[in-house]
Amino acid sequence: MSRTAVNGALVLATLYTLLPLGWLLSASAKNTADLIGGRALGTGNFHLARNLEDLAAAGDGIYFRWYLNSLLYAGIGAVLCALICVCAGYAFHVYSFAGKEKLFGLVLLGVLVPTTALALPMYLLASQLHIVNTYWAVLLPSLVNPFGVYLARVFCAGYLPGEVLEAARMDGAGELRIFRSIGLKMVMPGFVTVFLFQFTAIWNNFFLPLVMLSDNRLFPVSLGLYSWNAQTRAFPEYYPLVVTGSLLAVLPLVVAFVGLQRHWKAGLTAGSVK
Repeated sequence: MSRTAVNGALVLATLYTLLPLGWLLSASAKNTADLIGGRALGTGNFHLARNLEDLAAAGDGIYFRWYLNSLLYAGIGAVLCALICVCAGYAFHVYSFAGKEKLFGLVLLGVLVPTTALALPMYLLASQLHIVNTYWAVLLPSLVNPFGVYLARVFCAGYLPGEVLEAARMDGAGELRIFRSIGLKMVMPGFVTVFLFQFTAIWNNFFLPLVMLSDNRLFPVSLGLYSWNAQTRAFPEYYPLVVTGSLLAVLPLVVAFVGLQRHWKAGLTAGSVK
């Protein structure tokens, strides 16, 4: 009975998770009449190729500019953020300095502050720096992730033995060489984990670009699709564009998780046989 109940709950949870994706796959192949008429899950009227052509032609290809903007924001931002977090976590774990735990407490306090509450202060700072409505206004705030620093310190504590660092120092390696050649490689699963979390957060980020950007050529795909969706009442032909664009917007996240999962799994099981 207990096994049946657990399996049944897992099946329901799986269906609940996959149903929106199934709807998106089906609806992206429907035209405006089918979507407005509530026939998004129907099996007929396959118009995916036409929808992709319309998506590429809309606004002189503005959607794919948004797509490249999102790849820029999420790709560069996630890599730099993961590197900064691993550097900070490594420093908190390896070195002893005055006020270290108090400073780390401030980092943990930053985890409790919702990002939406920081949007207005960041806008005022960006306005003083004259970077509002530029790529920097979205990219620079994405480099800070207090939770990533905490996670990197946890990974360093679990995967970075002090004996290895001491042996490297006895061999004459400098601190920067030790971090680059030993520390960073040993905590690579932590780097990948922070990268995936931050890539997902930046790719799905909506409120910060909404506050910072007014030029639609700088929009990420999330804000661009929102602007199209706001026009669907006046222009119903935007419905298929929004749905098809949403389907394409999922692909980078799937590719990132599938492509990096072997590094992630290797890190999660590294100590299981020691």
